[in-house]
Amino acid sequence: MNRRNFLASTGAAVAFESRNARAGADQAGRVLMKLGCQSAPTNETHLKYLARYGVRNICGYPEIADGRLYATADELNRMRDLADKNGISIDCVAPPFLESSHVDHTPHPAIVLAESPERDRDIEAIQNLIRNCAATGIPSIKYNMSLLGVLRTGRTPGRGDATYSTWRLAEAHPDSPLTRAGRVDADRFWERITYFLERVIPVANEYRIRMACHPHDPGVPPEGYQGVVRVLGTVDGLKRFVSIQESSFHGLNFCQGTVSEMLDDPGREIFDVIRYFGTHKKIFNVHFRNIRGHRNDFQEVYPDEGDVNFVKALRVYREVGYPYLLMPDHVPQAASDPGGLQSFAFCYGYIRGLLQALEQENS
Repeated sequence: MNRRNFLASTGAAVAFESRNARAGADQAGRVLMKLGCQSAPTNETHLKYLARYGVRNICGYPEIADGRLYATADELNRMRDLADKNGISIDCVAPPFLESSHVDHTPHPAIVLAESPERDRDIEAIQNLIRNCAATGIPSIKYNMSLLGVLRTGRTPGRGDATYSTWRLAEAHPDSPLTRAGRVDADRFWERITYFLERVIPVANEYRIRMACHPHDPGVPPEGYQGVVRVLGTVDGLKRFVSIQESSFHGLNFCQGTVSEMLDDPGREIFDVIRYFGTHKKIFNVHFRNIRGHRNDFQEVYPDEGDVNFVKALRVYREVGYPYLLMPDHVPQAASDPGGLQSFAFCYGYIRGLLQALEQENS
């Protein structure tokens, strides 16, 4: 994207937001952003772990019976009651499909494959989940529209005994030239996304539930990868996506790491992208993770050692009035920490400290 044109297109909105006193904070100066997490499972043990590190707002995963593709109101309430016992709020849920999984390995691909009548059945499941979230006071649903899942080429050494998930396009060798989807060009992918949004966002409007879609991770060359053009793998693609339905309940699960992976110089460019989607009120969740590198060649690193200045990023989220979750994601791994719990705990403390420091700037 031409940075000068991008800045020109966002300048008026940014100027308007900057005139609002204490954007991103309430009248008492308290920062509205919340430390959150989307890690599973949502059970007693994990909830106590989250509470131990000061995580009070999460994306939850209810237990769903009988292979159903949506949670009932009773199932959502049971999850909420368990979280409440541990002092934690369920601010978001995810359906048991429309995940960041490869189409060759997911059991419910009908929506992204445009398979009828199965996709209408699966869309109905999302509509039911929206209604049940409204009935139980859960304000947001996050989801993916992905065929290729999360693409990586391996792991590289990090600090200490940690390893970092890595993507180097030049070293990528897919298992097969095409997926089960065959060739999916941009027009075909946009048709499938639009079909979904036209049937889901009106229901989200009616029940006032925010629908937060994750970008494609990572972006690939314009000609595609394994025959698939990743239309949600560029900033322009995300701008088109949020414009398909005019709704304050249609937006992004804004993965700052994934969006950074779209950019040639993320340490410089990411802040204008945050401003664009933030001033348009299209950021419903933030995956607050860092990378080292740039489009087509990057590592996922700890938040304090990547190319994006997290202090500056938080100030931009405050500037645009972002009030929802900041969640770690894709944490580094180590053999001594097989579940990533230590890495997540480091990220919780880091984000919590940044939020407290930001609040002091307002006092």
